[in-house]
Amino acid sequence: MTTEVITRRTLAEGERADFVHALFGLNFPLRLEPTIFTMADMLAEDYNGGFWQFYVLGNGGFYMAPDVDRGFEVSCENGFEGTLSADALGITACLYSYSHLSFGEGDFAETCAEQYHLLRALAMDHVEAGAILAACD
Repeated sequence: MTTEVITRRTLAEGERADFVHALFGLNFPLRLEPTIFTMADMLAEDYNGGFWQFYVLGNGGFYMAPDVDRGFEVSCENGFEGTLSADALGITACLYSYSHLSFGEGDFAETCAEQYHLLRALAMDHVEAGAILAACD
């Protein structure tokens, strides 16, 4: 059995607006992005905002993560406590957000559900997979 590695590419500044608009429409700035920031704030007390990188995945997924070179102390309602890299915090915050927003109705909820599964596939092969999954489950 061959497992395909999911690639990721950083979106350049000039690509961001068109990419997220094509994928999420106005729901990105109005609903998704604020939800991701709120989730990061809820998960990591030491998260204080900042610039985030946007990533497009080879399987069609999308996520964003804080653009810092340090870890965050994470504490989740499910009992998970630990340190996540900025990348892992971004993946976790996006998974939380996609899950939360997928319970709505319409195309945006369906897109969030699909994005959840595409991103979770990447998370399964992430170097911090165990911590990401423990934080989400």
